[in-house]
Amino acid sequence: MQTLYDTARKFDNIHFFQEWYVTSLIVKDSRFEGLTAIELKTGEYHAFSAKASIIATGGAGRLYRFATYGYSSTPDGLSLAYRAGAPIEDMEFVQFHPTGLIPSGILITEGARGDGAVLINNKEERFMKKYAPEKLDLASRDVVSRAIITEIQEGRGLKDPTSGMEHVLLDLRHLGAEKIKERLSGIREIAIKFKDIDPINEPLPVRPVCHYTMGGIRTNVKAETPISGLWAAGEAACVSINGANRLGANSTAECLVFGAVAGEGAAKYASTQPTHSLESESVKAEEKRLYDEILHGTGTENPYDVNNQIQTTMDRFAYVYRDGTGLGQGLNELRQLHKRSYRHVEDKVKEYNTNLVNVLELEAMFEIAEVVLAGGLARTESRGAHSRTDYPKRDDQNWLKHTLAYHSADGPRLDYAPVTITKYQPAERHY
Repeated sequence: MQTLYDTARKFDNIHFFQEWYVTSLIVKDSRFEGLTAIELKTGEYHAFSAKASIIATGGAGRLYRFATYGYSSTPDGLSLAYRAGAPIEDMEFVQFHPTGLIPSGILITEGARGDGAVLINNKEERFMKKYAPEKLDLASRDVVSRAIITEIQEGRGLKDPTSGMEHVLLDLRHLGAEKIKERLSGIREIAIKFKDIDPINEPLPVRPVCHYTMGGIRTNVKAETPISGLWAAGEAACVSINGANRLGANSTAECLVFGAVAGEGAAKYASTQPTHSLESESVKAEEKRLYDEILHGTGTENPYDVNNQIQTTMDRFAYVYRDGTGLGQGLNELRQLHKRSYRHVEDKVKEYNTNLVNVLELEAMFEIAEVVLAGGLARTESRGAHSRTDYPKRDDQNWLKHTLAYHSADGPRLDYAPVTITKYQPAERHY
């Protein structure tokens, strides 16, 4: 990212709009024409006419409280495309990394287990022997995450005295001080700084943490969305190279490959398009929504409490294990909360109104959280990172297909698309 930014700064015709917030895409007849945005410094509303656009806004991990993501990783980019008519694909598949440090959620890399760290329960048992006798602690992320939650649910977990979070332990002590300092110095530094634990002397408290969303804005292998002139790349996109469960490190390659593909495609497309003017009605309608309905709207709920309630709902009902009753209850609670809390901005100033931005982020969170829950409720099987206790088996006969969620006034309208199978035929994993 730093290399890209430094390179871009060398060119006078590349302009950065720092501290702006995009509020909508202008799309006419399924064709991208521009966007609207607020300059945070002044609070002024602007419309940009554009020939092409790339959405590269990252994943939706802050739908969950316990997450490895930065706090700004709300699904704003996905929401922009969703409201503009693009389908959101396979959002029910959310990957949880097995080892997030309690209570911060900071990732303890698989490199720790690769170098010999082991997971133990409150009886100091190496429990992965039961779940993956051959792969042990290096089984796939979803298998290890489910094993940890099973240990906790069956009473073999521990409870953090400060946060109250239930967890298991990642034990590095047997590796010895010299190896930990040489091979895992970063992990040791994180543990000391954020938990006041030195892994040389004590095991680390960990539990599964939201780490990646396999779903996103539907694209083809050219990174094109169904909206002409609009591309998406990185975790915001779903070209579906990750299927239902991403392999570690694949997201970096995905960013590099499809970032380049999107950039080249958008540049070529833009060079062939004539200059156009924006439809004024769409620009005016968005301005009215932002200032009349949201900034000066009404509501009783504190938006920061609402943010916590959304995350609590997702943590409770769309975590490592799910079931139909819970997903349905979560969907109902989310919709009731949305009705109750809609558009309450306490701060009415224009300049640097982060309160307004946070409320706009909530709109995106509500929309995409609803897509995750609705897609998961409809998918009556377990596949990859989507694990339903009431439907524990994979069902290729009925569910070997992609979920597509389209925006509607009544919530997501679900449709489906076939899976493209080339070299490898689907096969069930066995441990």
